[in-house]
Amino acid sequence: MQNNTRQPRKQRGGANALAALAGVAAAGVVLSVAELIGAFFTARATPLIALGSTFIDFTPPWMKDFAIATFGTNDKAALFVGMGVTILLLACVLGVVAYRKWALGVAGVLLMGGVIVASVVTRASVKPLDAVPSLIGTAAGLLVLRLLITRLWRMREWPDAAADVAAKEPDRPATSRRAFFAATGITAAASAIAATGGRLLSAARSNVAQARESLQLPTPAKAAPPVPAGVQSKAPGVTPWLTPNKDFYRIDTALSVPEINVQDWELRVHGLVEQEVRLTFQDLLDAELIESHVSLTCVSNPVGGNLAGNAKWLGLPIREVLKMARPKEGADMVLSTSIDGFSASTPLEVLTDDRDAILAIGMNGEPLPLEHGYPVRMVVPGLYGFVSATKWVVDLEVTRFADSKAYWTQRGWSERGPIKTMARIEVPKSFAQVPAGRVAIGGTAWAQTRGITKVEVQIDDGPWTEATLSDEASLITWRQWSFDWEATPGPHYIKARATDGTGEVQTDKRADPVPDGASGWQSVMVTVQ
Repeated sequence: MQNNTRQPRKQRGGANALAALAGVAAAGVVLSVAELIGAFFTARATPLIALGSTFIDFTPPWMKDFAIATFGTNDKAALFVGMGVTILLLACVLGVVAYRKWALGVAGVLLMGGVIVASVVTRASVKPLDAVPSLIGTAAGLLVLRLLITRLWRMREWPDAAADVAAKEPDRPATSRRAFFAATGITAAASAIAATGGRLLSAARSNVAQARESLQLPTPAKAAPPVPAGVQSKAPGVTPWLTPNKDFYRIDTALSVPEINVQDWELRVHGLVEQEVRLTFQDLLDAELIESHVSLTCVSNPVGGNLAGNAKWLGLPIREVLKMARPKEGADMVLSTSIDGFSASTPLEVLTDDRDAILAIGMNGEPLPLEHGYPVRMVVPGLYGFVSATKWVVDLEVTRFADSKAYWTQRGWSERGPIKTMARIEVPKSFAQVPAGRVAIGGTAWAQTRGITKVEVQIDDGPWTEATLSDEASLITWRQWSFDWEATPGPHYIKARATDGTGEVQTDKRADPVPDGASGWQSVMVTVQ
């Protein structure tokens, strides 16, 4: 029932606000019902995860770089906040449209439902049946929207005025502003209960975390070499040489961390090979695994950034797997793919040389954390993660750079990503105030596979002075350094640069992370009191 009788402007404004509230309540029903039903499907079948993942897929490089530079490892939380605000605004608009023209409102809801379903079914490892939660959620949201908008239409015909309340009309619908708010409140409470129930049910149905906790890693056939006693910088406050798992940076495209049962995990090696190979997790456990300390760096790491870490990894050399497959002549790249659809292009020679690129199952003496790729990920020394460090890896296709493009290569990033030489100043922090006299300066430098042979420090426009290098563990780990400075009062600028094992000095030329990593010298401003 609709009544198009014109209302006073103030009354129309109040009605539109209530209609917007009805739209928000209906949107909450869509998401919560889909969350509840989605507990019986894959996690990537829920609308928020599917929409967020689709947004990431279409994110241009400059926006990704901005998000990481601004929010760092909180980029996913920022994305969810942005999505929440967007959904809230769209829901308000659809509520008002449905109140004024129901048919247009229905069309808008169905269009949004179609976008959600399309986002779900285009996810990697998602079946068409996984669209069911979104379809049912959309239907439930449309039903709730109809019920709430109908109450508003009735309120428009019988305004909630004192005289009207006293009326004794037998055919007057029992609808009032109070009743509308009560219905909306009940809807919101039911949505919250459904969403919470869905999350709890999903957690109860998943035993991946428990399986990881009970997993016993095998003893490596080749243990990591002993770490020299003097690897840690002498400057207080420098990051630990070995990065704890909880502090290791996480940058990937997965909004929902994939949960993979080791019994179900399988790696397929195919493409330009003489023999297709399939490996189970048990095959990895039974293999001759090696252990090594390797530093990883994200290509989005800005000059002086913290998107780098150093850990002890346990895994099977990828060269042994490729040896079983026997790549054909002409192949020059391996396209690795995650269960969530991410892919990376790694030069074939890098995976077959002696740098010990591995299929890792352990990190710092324990099974891989879920967010770092459990049960299996790739660890490739010397390359940025976007072309090598595929988490939750399930597929290795031996191919050619000329024939295949990886996830970020399709978005304008380079095909190959060797890590650039970089020195980072960690203490003192930029804009710090320090006392006059001896001040400890320190940080970390890296040039994986080449090593660091020198770090130099410059104060203001003075001469470059060599810093004290900490002991070197290997060429594929970072190296820390320290420098004692006799500080004089006033503002000062501190710069640092590194020299790698080939004798090449870190360039001062500033470059953004896109397309193959940032470069330049870090400059820190401090005030000496």
